[in-house]
Amino acid sequence: MSLFFNKVAIIGVGLIGGSLAKVMKAQKICGEVHGAGRSRETLEQAIKLGVIDHLGRGSAHAVEHADLVVLATPVGTFESIVREIAPHLKNGAVLTDVGSVKGGLVRTIEGLLPAGVHYIPGHPIAGREKHGVGAASEDLFRGAKCIITPTEKTDAKALDAITALWTAAGMTVVIMDPEQHDHIFAAVSHLPHAAAYAMVSTVAEFTAGADNYTTFSGAGFRDFTRIAASSPEMWRDICLLNGKNIVEMIEHYQFSLNRIKKAIKHNDGRRLEALFRSASDVRRGMQ
Repeated sequence: MSLFFNKVAIIGVGLIGGSLAKVMKAQKICGEVHGAGRSRETLEQAIKLGVIDHLGRGSAHAVEHADLVVLATPVGTFESIVREIAPHLKNGAVLTDVGSVKGGLVRTIEGLLPAGVHYIPGHPIAGREKHGVGAASEDLFRGAKCIITPTEKTDAKALDAITALWTAAGMTVVIMDPEQHDHIFAAVSHLPHAAAYAMVSTVAEFTAGADNYTTFSGAGFRDFTRIAASSPEMWRDICLLNGKNIVEMIEHYQFSLNRIKKAIKHNDGRRLEALFRSASDVRRGMQ
């Protein structure tokens, strides 16, 4: 399968979808890029920015005759979108996504697709706190990892094409089992976002009248909570779809917090330092 797609349809032309479109255009990996999504205003902005060439009259129209279809909407919308577009996908088309939940969702999508359409689940580990097509950049993916989670049904040629696509975007591709993906990312991505949202909410509760605690925040608070500025809709869907794994990680996190709380309550400086040192050593060893 060639790494040139004559027609590409991107459903959800935001930060990730828009950035991928920019990559494909800059590297001449595609002919035309058609966009679809809920907001016509966003699609018109994408046209003005040169991110897409055409906007479809809905997702089903956008994917007609497309060689590559990219799902870049919140993961909670994937199933309904695939149900809508499945009858309109041409034989030989490749469907991929950029969602950060795989597991059972991958199996569901595979079951909805007609024979001859190849699904390659993907998850580029890239982003920033700003979202929307205005923040899209062809440099967004450079130097980051992209996780691809094939199954026993995955077409080898389609897998090679999507692997080559993300490699061309500057990413290191890692092949992983869908269920393993969800457990890992519940720990290293989904839990930190939940914790950041909780931290901001906690501090916001102490705001009353002229007292706004957040105005006194320094780099530590701002760095820790930066990701709490991410899309609430996107993270709502992620938490619901990967709920079992995320709840498990929250419980582990609560256990760790309780150990620190207990050491503080008992004025146990030695224990407190040991807990901090153990975590510090792990963090210093991260690249």
